[in-house]
Amino acid sequence: MNFPEKFKLLEKEAGYPSPEVVPVSVSVSVSVSWTETSDTVSRRFEFHPDGQLSVKVLNDSRPVIHKISESLVNTFLPSGYPYSVNEGYLRYTQFRALQHFSSSALSVLSTQSLLYAAGLRPTPAQATAASWILKDGMQHVGKLMCSKLGARMDSEPKRWRIFADMLYDFGTGLEVLSPLCPQLFLEMAGLGNFAKGMAIVAARATRLTIYSAFAKEGNLSDLYAKGEAISTVFNVLGLGAGIQLVSTVCSSMQGKMVVGSFLSLIHVYSTCEEMRTAPINTLNPQRTAMIIEDFIKTGKVSSPADLRNREDLVYPRRLIKEAGNVKVGRDLHKAMKPSRLKQVKEIFPDEKFVLSFENRWTDMVLEQNASGEDALRGWLVAAYANQEVEKLEDAYEKMNMMMPELVSQLKAKGWHTDRFLDGTGSRYGC
Repeated sequence: MNFPEKFKLLEKEAGYPSPEVVPVSVSVSVSVSWTETSDTVSRRFEFHPDGQLSVKVLNDSRPVIHKISESLVNTFLPSGYPYSVNEGYLRYTQFRALQHFSSSALSVLSTQSLLYAAGLRPTPAQATAASWILKDGMQHVGKLMCSKLGARMDSEPKRWRIFADMLYDFGTGLEVLSPLCPQLFLEMAGLGNFAKGMAIVAARATRLTIYSAFAKEGNLSDLYAKGEAISTVFNVLGLGAGIQLVSTVCSSMQGKMVVGSFLSLIHVYSTCEEMRTAPINTLNPQRTAMIIEDFIKTGKVSSPADLRNREDLVYPRRLIKEAGNVKVGRDLHKAMKPSRLKQVKEIFPDEKFVLSFENRWTDMVLEQNASGEDALRGWLVAAYANQEVEKLEDAYEKMNMMMPELVSQLKAKGWHTDRFLDGTGSRYGC
């Protein structure tokens, strides 16, 4: 007997009338409870008068390994996994764990090197403790500098997340090498912490965007909490590994340089693999160009999951010929002459974009309040115009014919078309 049938039976036994239609909410004035028993687990379910459902395990005869496995799943994976998250979350989590492990181990090496360069001779345990102290100074300046780039991080969160880890490893590398030139200790430590400060802001600023890509049921807080749990555990494991390394193979500078480089490669590689798993469904210049390219070629729209493996994480601003070679973000006065602006606005006066075909690429400048759909309209016009259509008016007319189909497919695939994240802030006022 399934749960709805069982609940109706309990209502009937308790004297509740059976409704003829499915109710929007259930109001229960007394507690209703029942027990479900399988081969190994017996659970008691209870509906309370306030509408809450509680579950209590009465008997559990499963092997200990099964109990431990369930406990780990409940600790490190969101409730309802795998149905509560988008596909690819497990792979993202695996590489996230590896990333934190390698980064934490690398931090122990860098901290010990800094203390040696400062003239100290710390034990591995002292290096571990001091790693929590040497995060001030220039690091705060780096945080302030990076905070100005928030809009760019919204547009390209994957690229900035990778860039953050590369910056962090650069700063760590300077710290590892600091004993080679102790007279420059302050300069190397300051520059290293400056890079780390920028990296910390970039990593934190992009974190929620990545988590949101996996939040299938609005469970963003649950995903965040479980992600922090994984980070904590593997940071601790990484510290333990780092202590062992500085006591053995990394006791010399040559050992630190070899092992540190290896850990840095693992760190950045893990981050790249993490980012490839995230199916981000907001429109930015790269994803918009890829969508238009697919639509022009096949008449179909790719889903966020389809595009994630094709995204260029290093150079996302590359031009795509089939999508019109569109470049977004230049200032209006640089993109076109005033005389040309007047001509373009006469062709489509009610649109929130302008196009300029005066360069090897097509400049598109958006109005201040332009949405994702406005950007798509401009991109589609540019794509049709670059297909050797005789007049810009013909491309505009063709765009108006195809736009309803494009928007319909985008929404069916889960894309958000209400905003366009260009990341530059260069738009014009009407």
